[in-house]
Amino acid sequence: MRMGHLLIHTDGAARGNPGPAGAAALLYDDAGNCVAEETRYLGTATNNVAEYQAFLLGLERAAKLGAESVEVVTDSELMARQWSGEYRVRNKALKPLYERAKQAARKFGSIEVRHVRRDENIQADAAANRAIDSGMN
Repeated sequence: MRMGHLLIHTDGAARGNPGPAGAAALLYDDAGNCVAEETRYLGTATNNVAEYQAFLLGLERAAKLGAESVEVVTDSELMARQWSGEYRVRNKALKPLYERAKQAARKFGSIEVRHVRRDENIQADAAANRAIDSGMN
């Protein structure tokens, strides 16, 4: 099944930094329908690691769905600026995740990463927090 273009809302959350963490990606088609939701409990991680894990979840699921292009929406300013090359990735924990994301991005004809305010990413935030709750039970 080919999906054409997908919009992916991602969010990572950590209660404490580091602390119990979760990642989530919600994938939407052009009509605005949520076609997939991916969540993962990460154990103890930093918020930035959780953000990258969410990014990877979204890219991996979009590839499985056969997306040709993706737009990733994140409330992580750091990740968005690192992706655009405005900031370098210096953190040792983030470097391998960044490299995995770059590799995963090669599966798409085009990829755009867009930073939004947290209040524009509420559903992904709620899903990331559900992932934390699921792992702590």
